[in-house]
Order: sequence, then structure tokens, then C-alpha cells
Amino acid sequence: MYADGLSFLDEERDAWRPYEALLELTDEQLERPLDSAHGWSGRDLMAHLCVWIEWMLRVTRELALGPSSPAYDQFRAIAGEWGAQGDRLNARYQAEWAALPMPEVRGRFSTLPGELRGYLTVVPETRWLKDPDHLKSLLGNTTEHYAEHEADLRAVLAAAGR
Repeated sequence: MYADGLSFLDEERDAWRPYEALLELTDEQLERPLDSAHGWSGRDLMAHLCVWIEWMLRVTRELALGPSSPAYDQFRAIAGEWGAQGDRLNARYQAEWAALPMPEVRGRFSTLPGELRGYLTVVPETRWLKDPDHLKSLLGNTTEHYAEHEADLRAVLAAAGR
């Protein structure tokens, strides 16, 4: 799929860029739940994306140190039960992020994707790019996940007059 890690990193960066517009919204605009975004607010969207980026960051940090990742094993267990527990898990993560002060939400949202990209530059490509399972999880929680939420992003930005 990718000839080298830089190709993925460039694609991920480009896919994330539109979401950075959320950082330009006021706190009030980010807190407004929208029917057009299945009841989520911009803050909820930010949290949802970051939760899964954080999972991949945990995995990537471990892969930087060695060929296995306990966090990946945990993630796979969650994925295996997603059909039965996905909504409950998403609600838990949403509640955890709702308790955070908005400056922390903004800070994490602005730094986590870059931190993930940075770690990927030091992980041997054989541990992520050339490993079909790790790559599938990475794609599913970054570029593919971003694409799944483009309509939510458009709804939040439109509600804010952007």
C-alpha cells in the first residue's frame, strides 16, 4: 500500500489538516451539540478522534522499543468486542473528555497527531508499515477514521458559520 513510511505520514498529515479548523472555533461553538452530527458537539468530535489517536500513540511508543506491544494486544481485545461494547466505550471516553478543561482538550487535539507522526518516524517500518495487522489498526484509527467523520466536521463548522 505504501512504499515507505513518509508516504503514510504525508497522507495522514493531509487528512488531519481539515480538522485543525476546530481549533479556530470558540469554546461555545465547540460545546454546542448538533443533531446533524448525531448529537455530538465539536468538543465530542475532537475527543473521539483523539481517543483513538492516543491508542495508536501508546502502541507506537511500545513498538519504538521492541517488536511487540501490550497496548496493541489490549486494543485488539477491545476491537474483538466492539459490536457488543462499542457504544458504551465511546460514551465512557466522551464522558472522560467532557470532564477535561477546554484548554487541555485543545492542547491534546493540537499535539497528539503530531506526536504520533513523530513516534512513527523512529519505529522501524517492519513493525508498523510492513506489519499488516499494525498497519490496519493504524489506518483504521487515523486516515480511515478521519474520513468516517468528515460529515461531522462539516456539520460542526457549518453550525459555527465556517
